[in-house]
Amino acid sequence: MNWRGKRIIKEEGVYAFSWGAFVGELRAISAKIPEEVYKEMLLRVPEGDRSDFVRDAILEKLQKTPKPDKILEIEQRLNQMWKEFAEIKKYLSDLELLTYDRGKVNPHTFCLDELDHKLVDFLTHYRGATTPELAEYLKTNRWMVLNRLRRIQKASRKQLGKSVIDYYAGERTGKKKAWWVNEELVETQT
Repeated sequence: MNWRGKRIIKEEGVYAFSWGAFVGELRAISAKIPEEVYKEMLLRVPEGDRSDFVRDAILEKLQKTPKPDKILEIEQRLNQMWKEFAEIKKYLSDLELLTYDRGKVNPHTFCLDELDHKLVDFLTHYRGATTPELAEYLKTNRWMVLNRLRRIQKASRKQLGKSVIDYYAGERTGKKKAWWVNEELVETQT
């Protein structure tokens, strides 16, 4: 029989065949294939070489299919790369924050609607305000104002690495527990 250069090894009375990393006893398998594929194989592959042909096709497919432990290893490496990518992204945003010129960020970019724009206008004009002052100015409740301010703060911190408005609980220029514009980042009208 023609084994196409494959080695036949006799160990302990059992004939085994070696295909690179595959050494072992031969096993018989059966497979159901479409009739058209079978007829094509009959035409293309000579009668004595069909077993070798099927065996080589299976081995070739196995070599191309990654092993489960290899997939797990690749998945772990990919997760590690995503963590490192997130860290690099954080450092880049910090660097970007340091390279901003004073007064280059427009706080209105973080506003969604007219209410947000009015909040930011009031804060930039008066440089700071308490939540009740803002609620009175906008004729709405304090919780609405507080939620809007927190959303603007969170969005700017996420995009810039530092928020354009900050809450300071202590006293600052005569106001306690007030929201302040971060003058290092924000364009202010003078």
